[in-house]
Amino acid sequence: MNTYRLTRAGLALFAVLALATPAGWAAPDMGATEAFEASQAGKVRLIDIRTPQEWRQTGVAPGAGRVDFYRGPEVLVQSILQMTGGDKNAPIVLICRTGNRTGAAQKYLQGLGFTQVYNVSEGMAGSAAGPGWLKHGLPVEACVEC
Repeated sequence: MNTYRLTRAGLALFAVLALATPAGWAAPDMGATEAFEASQAGKVRLIDIRTPQEWRQTGVAPGAGRVDFYRGPEVLVQSILQMTGGDKNAPIVLICRTGNRTGAAQKYLQGLGFTQVYNVSEGMAGSAAGPGWLKHGLPVEACVEC
Protein backbone atom coordinates (compact mmCIF):
# COMPACT_ATOMS: atom_id res chain seq x y z
CA MET A 1 0.00 0.00 0.00
CA ASN A 2 2.80 2.44 0.84
CA THR A 3 4.51 1.61 -2.46
CA TYR A 4 1.32 2.51 -4.33
CA ARG A 5 1.18 5.90 -2.63
CA LEU A 6 4.80 6.58 -3.49
CA THR A 7 4.18 5.58 -7.08
CA ARG A 8 1.14 7.87 -7.38
CA ALA A 9 3.01 10.67 -5.63
CA GLY A 10 6.03 10.08 -7.85
CA LEU A 11 3.97 10.19 -11.03
CA ALA A 12 2.28 13.39 -9.91
CA LEU A 13 5.62 14.98 -9.07
CA PHE A 14 7.10 13.94 -12.43
CA ALA A 15 4.10 15.56 -14.15
CA VAL A 16 4.58 18.81 -12.22
CA LEU A 17 8.32 18.86 -12.93
CA ALA A 18 7.81 18.06 -16.62
CA LEU A 19 5.31 20.88 -17.07
CA ALA A 20 7.56 23.38 -15.28
CA THR A 21 10.71 22.46 -17.20
CA PRO A 22 11.96 23.94 -20.48
CA ALA A 23 12.16 21.32 -23.23
CA GLY A 24 15.60 20.20 -24.31
CA TRP A 25 17.42 20.75 -21.03
CA ALA A 26 19.06 18.07 -18.95
CA ALA A 27 22.68 17.25 -19.10
CA PRO A 28 25.35 16.83 -18.22
CA ASP A 29 25.58 13.33 -16.88
CA MET A 30 28.33 11.99 -14.65
CA GLY A 31 29.28 8.37 -14.11
CA ALA A 32 29.11 6.89 -10.63
CA THR A 33 32.90 6.55 -10.30
CA GLU A 34 33.46 10.09 -11.56
CA ALA A 35 30.80 11.41 -9.14
CA PHE A 36 32.44 9.61 -6.22
CA GLU A 37 35.89 10.94 -7.07
CA ALA A 38 34.66 14.51 -7.61
CA SER A 39 32.69 14.40 -4.37
CA GLN A 40 35.63 13.09 -2.38
CA ALA A 41 37.88 15.78 -3.88
CA GLY A 42 35.39 18.47 -2.81
CA LYS A 43 34.65 19.52 -6.40
CA VAL A 44 30.92 18.78 -6.23
CA ARG A 45 28.18 18.26 -3.64
CA LEU A 46 26.67 14.79 -4.04
CA ILE A 47 22.95 14.68 -3.18
CA ASP A 48 20.97 11.44 -2.89
CA ILE A 49 17.29 12.01 -3.72
CA ARG A 50 16.02 8.51 -2.97
CA THR A 51 13.64 7.65 -0.14
CA PRO A 52 14.60 6.89 3.46
CA GLN A 53 13.62 3.25 2.84
CA GLU A 54 16.07 3.10 -0.09
CA TRP A 55 18.80 4.72 2.01
CA ARG A 56 18.30 2.09 4.72
CA GLN A 57 18.32 -0.76 2.18
CA THR A 58 21.58 0.06 0.42
CA GLY A 59 23.30 2.74 2.45
CA VAL A 60 24.32 6.17 1.20
CA ALA A 61 27.47 7.42 -0.50
CA PRO A 62 29.94 8.85 2.03
CA GLY A 63 29.24 12.52 2.66
CA ALA A 64 26.17 12.65 0.42
CA GLY A 65 23.40 15.02 1.30
CA ARG A 66 19.94 13.46 1.41
CA VAL A 67 16.54 14.77 0.38
CA ASP A 68 13.52 12.59 -0.34
CA PHE A 69 12.40 13.44 -3.89
CA TYR A 70 8.82 12.50 -3.05
CA ARG A 71 8.48 15.24 -0.43
CA GLY A 72 7.84 17.64 -3.31
CA PRO A 73 9.54 20.28 -5.45
CA GLU A 74 9.59 22.94 -2.74
CA VAL A 75 11.34 20.66 -0.26
CA LEU A 76 13.78 19.53 -2.94
CA VAL A 77 14.75 23.09 -3.86
CA GLN A 78 14.93 24.37 -0.28
CA SER A 79 17.02 21.38 0.83
CA ILE A 80 19.47 21.80 -2.03
CA LEU A 81 19.75 25.54 -1.41
CA GLN A 82 20.48 24.80 2.24
CA MET A 83 23.16 22.26 1.28
CA THR A 84 24.82 24.73 -1.11
CA GLY A 85 24.59 27.80 1.10
CA GLY A 86 22.00 29.29 -1.28
CA ASP A 87 24.39 29.18 -4.24
CA LYS A 88 22.59 28.18 -7.45
CA ASN A 89 25.99 28.08 -9.20
CA ALA A 90 27.44 25.47 -6.84
CA PRO A 91 28.21 22.20 -8.64
CA ILE A 92 25.85 19.46 -7.47
CA VAL A 93 25.52 15.83 -8.51
CA LEU A 94 22.17 14.11 -8.05
CA ILE A 95 21.84 10.36 -7.57
CA CYS A 96 18.77 8.13 -7.20
CA ARG A 97 18.12 4.43 -7.79
CA THR A 98 18.30 4.33 -11.61
CA GLY A 99 18.61 7.91 -12.86
CA ASN A 100 14.94 8.61 -13.57
CA ARG A 101 14.19 10.86 -10.61
CA THR A 102 17.50 12.65 -10.96
CA GLY A 103 16.84 13.35 -14.64
CA ALA A 104 13.51 15.00 -13.79
CA ALA A 105 15.00 16.88 -10.83
CA GLN A 106 17.96 18.02 -12.92
CA LYS A 107 15.69 19.57 -15.56
CA TYR A 108 13.54 21.21 -12.92
CA LEU A 109 16.51 22.73 -11.08
CA GLN A 110 18.02 23.98 -14.33
CA GLY A 111 14.71 25.66 -15.12
CA LEU A 112 14.99 27.48 -11.78
CA GLY A 113 18.45 28.81 -12.61
CA PHE A 114 20.74 26.19 -11.07
CA THR A 115 23.73 26.21 -13.42
CA GLN A 116 25.83 23.15 -12.53
CA VAL A 117 23.49 20.20 -11.98
CA TYR A 118 24.92 16.80 -12.88
CA ASN A 119 22.98 13.55 -13.05
CA VAL A 120 24.38 10.12 -12.15
CA SER A 121 22.21 8.53 -14.83
CA GLU A 122 23.22 4.99 -13.87
CA GLY A 123 22.08 5.63 -10.30
CA MET A 124 22.80 3.43 -7.31
CA ALA A 125 21.32 0.22 -8.74
CA GLY A 126 22.29 0.59 -12.38
CA SER A 127 20.41 1.34 -15.58
CA ALA A 128 20.96 1.33 -19.33
CA ALA A 129 23.51 4.10 -18.67
CA GLY A 130 25.78 1.81 -16.63
CA PRO A 131 26.10 -0.69 -13.80
CA GLY A 132 25.50 1.80 -10.99
CA TRP A 133 27.23 2.85 -7.79
CA LEU A 134 26.77 -0.47 -6.00
CA LYS A 135 28.01 -2.72 -8.82
CA HIS A 136 31.03 -0.47 -9.27
CA GLY A 137 31.85 -1.38 -5.67
CA LEU A 138 31.89 2.23 -4.55
CA PRO A 139 31.62 2.80 -0.80
CA VAL A 140 28.38 3.33 1.10
CA GLU A 141 27.66 4.19 4.70
CA ALA A 142 24.75 2.91 6.76
CA CYS A 143 22.05 5.52 7.05
CA VAL A 144 21.68 5.82 10.79
CA GLU A 145 19.23 8.75 10.80
CA CYS A 146 16.79 7.61 8.12
